[in-house]
Amino acid sequence: MAGSRPSTHTVLQFDPRQFLDLFDAVPRAVWAALFVIVVGVVAAAVLGALTTRALVRFGVPEAIEGTAFERTAREFDTSTVEVLGTLVRFFVLGVTLLALLSVANVTVAASFWSRSAQFLPQLFFAIIILIVGVVVGDKVQLVVGERLTGIKLPQIGVFPRLAKFSVFYVAVLVALSQLGVATLALVVLLAAYLFALVLLTAVALSDLLKSGAAGSYLLLNQPYAIGDEVRIGGTRGIVQEVNLFVTHVENEGEEFIVPNSAVFEEGVVRIRE
Repeated sequence: MAGSRPSTHTVLQFDPRQFLDLFDAVPRAVWAALFVIVVGVVAAAVLGALTTRALVRFGVPEAIEGTAFERTAREFDTSTVEVLGTLVRFFVLGVTLLALLSVANVTVAASFWSRSAQFLPQLFFAIIILIVGVVVGDKVQLVVGERLTGIKLPQIGVFPRLAKFSVFYVAVLVALSQLGVATLALVVLLAAYLFALVLLTAVALSDLLKSGAAGSYLLLNQPYAIGDEVRIGGTRGIVQEVNLFVTHVENEGEEFIVPNSAVFEEGVVRIRE
């Protein structure tokens, strides 16, 4: 058309050499550091998720249900399984950070990397051992407590706690060994704990053994039987049950659990009307 101007179009062209020049302008150490960061973050997320799924598949949440550690974790809207998964993520991220310092050629990283590369796995496994020890100790306390519910003596209550702290103490010793604590010190600590355990058990069992010996005599000679009205010390009522350790006496809707050792110490009066 007459008088019209020809249209002009600007064509953008991509030159691969510009990209290569930009790539070459950035130091190789920076690209390597970025690669380490990406790989580390991805590996942390994947390994943390795999750890959580593996623990769930093996039935760990059901096995530790009701333990003190699990209840505490629930109060913070998490769980023991999630805590272990998070520890795995932090461990991988810590390794990533150390690798990043090494790749970036940080001057202080050489000696720090060599030391941390040995200490970080030991610290990680020590923390895992402590958590497992606490959880297993709580579970052992529940199991032992359930097994001893039939023995209604005050001294029995100490045994679940002893079982719990024994497991936890062993976990502490194993964790310390992971951190490189001297073996002799661990042996001394273990010997001191065993001595204290034996002493405490002897004190706790003294009354229990007395009640057991008295119960054996009562079951063999039967000075009173179920249905008899008796008075043992200041307790009076109808005998409901006699076992190896205690005698159950009921009076006006109240049940008294009297250790059999009290029968020998205070005497028993069988009431006849």
